[in-house]
Amino acid sequence: MAAEILGGGGAETEKKVMVAIDESEYSHYALIWLLDNLKESITKSPLVIFMAQPPTKSNYTYAASLGSARMYCPVSANPDFVASVQENHKKLALAYLEKAKDICASRGVNAKTLTEVGDPSTAICDAVQKFNINLLVLGERGLGKLKRTLLGSVSNYCVQNANCPVLVVRKP
Repeated sequence: MAAEILGGGGAETEKKVMVAIDESEYSHYALIWLLDNLKESITKSPLVIFMAQPPTKSNYTYAASLGSARMYCPVSANPDFVASVQENHKKLALAYLEKAKDICASRGVNAKTLTEVGDPSTAICDAVQKFNINLLVLGERGLGKLKRTLLGSVSNYCVQNANCPVLVVRKP
């Protein structure tokens, strides 16, 4: 499916720009910043809007109350439940991508959308390589040093691992 979205003719010398989004206001800001500041560059070459769908867990942990104590029970998810969660993740990603595409269209920029299942950090870098992206644009969540160290940072990972220049847009 991804190849169909980005496939098609076009000159091999085109410079592809990809903006990675999620549901946060930071990625929305990065998209708007890109449209405001690099519009001339992205109207001459393909703009790709990417969103990673989180992988679906097959095991879930439920807390059961035992008076003042709690017991945590890992439970394997029903395959129908897993399929339902995957479908909902896909629908949500497609809705966010469509909204971003509409924002681009309202500013005169033609954009293509792409979504893949996986951890956002690796999915973004994989898409950069797979589709020969020349510039990756990301929003920065503004995590402090401690949270970034403990939770990890998608933008830091992409700066270190993407096979193209990475522009990290920080919301003021």
